[in-house]
Amino acid sequence: MPAAVFPTEPLELRSLVCHPALPDGAVSGISVTLAAGPDGLVIRYCLDGDLAALRVPDAATPLPPERLWAHTCFELFVAEAGAAGYREFNFSPNGQWMRFDFADYRQRIASPASPAPRIQTRRTDAGLELDVTLSVEQLPPGDLVVGLTAVVEHADGSHAYWALRHPAAQPDFHHRDGFALALKAVNP
Repeated sequence: MPAAVFPTEPLELRSLVCHPALPDGAVSGISVTLAAGPDGLVIRYCLDGDLAALRVPDAATPLPPERLWAHTCFELFVAEAGAAGYREFNFSPNGQWMRFDFADYRQRIASPASPAPRIQTRRTDAGLELDVTLSVEQLPPGDLVVGLTAVVEHADGSHAYWALRHPAAQPDFHHRDGFALALKAVNP
């Protein structure tokens, strides 16, 4: 798989926060950088932490695509500004991905066929990096609102939930107030 081309001028660098109801002692931070490139939207997730304390799927560990979110997984929620519908993307460190389309809050609808994103995962001294390139065909048209999230599965099977914003008492990445980043049109 070719490496993602990461532009020199990122659109946004954001730090995710762990949901306070489920603290994460194994991860010291997760940052996300987004950039518009010739191929669409490039996203880099950087997890800093003790990988030995986590369950991180690798290429030899296939998972049910519909349940990538039940394991260590990086996610993107994206909607056209002002629209009720949205898309959820799940990106596993093992290279698998899934797209879910919704007409409104948790009202899932069929997702049309679309090109696969490019995904590249690297283990680093600090933790884990995952680069994703989504083509413009994968993104809604117009100005976007975005939720950046991550699920971290610990070696004991427990989970921590990271996001730009946690608007509810329990983790809920579908909550529209969690779509906390506005981006100008990537797919005009």
